[in-house]
Amino acid sequence: MVNTMLLVFGLQYILFLLPQVTGKVTLQYLLGLDSQLVSCYYEFDMNTGTCNQLIGNVRQDDCCFNSNYGFRKESGECMSCRQASWSAWTTWGPCSVSCLKGVKQRRRRCDGTGECRDPEKLGTLQTTVCEDKDCCPEQGGWGEWGPWQPCSVSCGDGVSKRERLCSNPWPKCGGGCDGQGEDFQPCLTGDVCPTHGSWSNWGPWGPCSGTCKKEGDNPPSQESRRTCTNPAPSSVPAGRFCQGDGTDIQLCDFLPMCPIDGGWGAWGPLSECSVTCGVGQRFAERNCNNPALKYGGKLCVGDSRKSEICYTQTHCPVDGEWQEWEQWGKCTKSTYPRPISCTKKTGIQNRQRSCLFKGFDGQSCVGSTVDHRLCYDISDTKEKHCEKPGRWNEWTQWSFCHPPCGLGSKQQRVRLCVPDLPEYEEVKGEQVFYSGEPKLTGCPVLSEENKTQSQDCPNVPAC
Repeated sequence: MVNTMLLVFGLQYILFLLPQVTGKVTLQYLLGLDSQLVSCYYEFDMNTGTCNQLIGNVRQDDCCFNSNYGFRKESGECMSCRQASWSAWTTWGPCSVSCLKGVKQRRRRCDGTGECRDPEKLGTLQTTVCEDKDCCPEQGGWGEWGPWQPCSVSCGDGVSKRERLCSNPWPKCGGGCDGQGEDFQPCLTGDVCPTHGSWSNWGPWGPCSGTCKKEGDNPPSQESRRTCTNPAPSSVPAGRFCQGDGTDIQLCDFLPMCPIDGGWGAWGPLSECSVTCGVGQRFAERNCNNPALKYGGKLCVGDSRKSEICYTQTHCPVDGEWQEWEQWGKCTKSTYPRPISCTKKTGIQNRQRSCLFKGFDGQSCVGSTVDHRLCYDISDTKEKHCEKPGRWNEWTQWSFCHPPCGLGSKQQRVRLCVPDLPEYEEVKGEQVFYSGEPKLTGCPVLSEENKTQSQDCPNVPAC
């Protein structure tokens, strides 16, 4: 009983000492709630979702003393130590077809601990219609062969060719014809031509007569040869033999001096820890100078640097992160006691956002937690009636395809009856916005197909 009371008191004391930080990294560390070993990395790349610069295997809570770090579990997926947040959307991928309409996609990730807020339900995959080329290639057909052209030589054996056009019909949109547009056949002149000799290409350089240069001696040499066989001269009628030498010799000046292999010196002392918070590394180095290599000798086998993990037992600062703005509030005028709906009186709208996750002397979010703008209230309420003329707006842009993958994907556009309001006015150089929903009159009746349109998204990839 006494031991149980001491344990409870000890936990309460630890909780009292903890700083108030979103997430429970420090509590996990002190209580040992997450002692799983992970591969810890100095950097989690927010653009690619990859881990860079391995530190070593440590406990997950030790690794995440620095929120910029990343780690891998046995599953192999790279994970971020920061609180959950969305990555940027990737660039749009290629169109799913090379011609006519298809779709292209982009993705984003939720990286970090916890879940990402998604009030607009954008998800992790977006799909939209694309068209790289508004027509598909159509093959043509070959016309008739033309006549055979004269023989290519005046003596000996040659070739003759004929041609045809891809014009029956002509191809469209980058198409072509299957097969060749030229045809060849051998032709004989009946006259024998003399064949003059010509050198073949130089052969590769042969091996050097030695493997290294000795100081004070001439370097070894090597040879390259060629033959008068490209073609060989004819005997009847007689052709000319090749002019020049069939052998070339060069010195192997590029050979190294006879080598002296290097040897390792002693290890130097370990450095200070590479970080002042979280986990890092200490390094020791040694030089390949015992003896130093000379004349292209072999480098020392092994590493010139070794490391060991060091623990500072200090949590790194965690900077605050802005959350999304909340919705704009009601348009009000604090100095005017009556409702301002449908009046010329300007009010103020506010919206707020929260700076979360700041802890351990991290930086606060830069900027204000409150935003405001001037507004006219056009809300139709029980207390204050507000009626405005309405008009049908233009068609909206086509939406993203839903669902974003698989069968039955569609996109939609709509027209809405909106208040016919004047352009935003300015008050002392500030733009003024309309707030609220009035009662609309005057929008002519439209059929459903003139208010909402949908169409299939073609060639959507499977999920």
